[in-house]
Amino acid sequence: MFTTFKEIESYVLSQNMKKRIALANAHDEPALSAVVNAKRRGVVEGTLIGKKAEIIQMLHNMGESETDYEIIDFDGEELESAKIAIKLVKEGKADIPMKGILQTSNFARAILNRETGLIPASGRRLVSQCGIFEYEGRFIMITDAAININPDVETQIGIVENALPVAKALGNDCPKVAVLSAVENVTEKMASTVTAAEIAKRGVPGCIISGPLALDGAISMESVKHKAIHDPVAGQADILLVPFIEIGNVLYKACTYIAGKTMASTICGASCPVVITSRADTPDSKYYSILMAVLRCIKGC
Repeated sequence: MFTTFKEIESYVLSQNMKKRIALANAHDEPALSAVVNAKRRGVVEGTLIGKKAEIIQMLHNMGESETDYEIIDFDGEELESAKIAIKLVKEGKADIPMKGILQTSNFARAILNRETGLIPASGRRLVSQCGIFEYEGRFIMITDAAININPDVETQIGIVENALPVAKALGNDCPKVAVLSAVENVTEKMASTVTAAEIAKRGVPGCIISGPLALDGAISMESVKHKAIHDPVAGQADILLVPFIEIGNVLYKACTYIAGKTMASTICGASCPVVITSRADTPDSKYYSILMAVLRCIKGC
């Protein structure tokens, strides 16, 4: 089981299996620099879709030669750029689609398209996001902090199902999932506790799931002992399922800006890993997000 990003990097490099990223609307310095960084570290090759002249100038500014990349000149609607990236993956000419300078909603539309997208025929047609960080000798995942705004019970179960292959890629075949709320007792006055209890009661194959659990009860054994919580997930959660996007977004950013954690982000639910980075992400965070996508490709997760 992997416990650090450095271990993942060592494993990926040892496999000598570079994957190709198709970067949609690549004329974007933050996204392009992430691909360049990952290429320099030896984990990916790059196909860059967008305004060719601008891309070449940006590469030169980064000390790169355009001859080391495949560049597809495109200056049209951003949705069409996303569709090109998806098409390259479906045709086996790339392995990982990545969002450049375009709206996340348009990138998601290209992924979710019933005819040309990347949703498996047997899937829920649900994409979700996982944030991953190192914590006390293991990885913890937060889901969903970016895509699903106010998921109902069925959607939250789908979000957990989407996260399980990511845990498997990390070497965790049966992760412990905490369905988060503010308290451990169920109260009608706090809807998330009712939902959490229902999700835990129904269960999700391939994991051990409990809820409601407050954050401290989910990851701190000291808190578990103090509260006298008797639960197989309490204090040991590998996956934190948040009730809605506000909680996930705040928790994700608190890990980054208050706790100083380097987060990787991966998009789940498609037939291949997908990379969406934020302009505010650090270079390490962007690199680890790409690294996670490459690991998932190698592991077939």
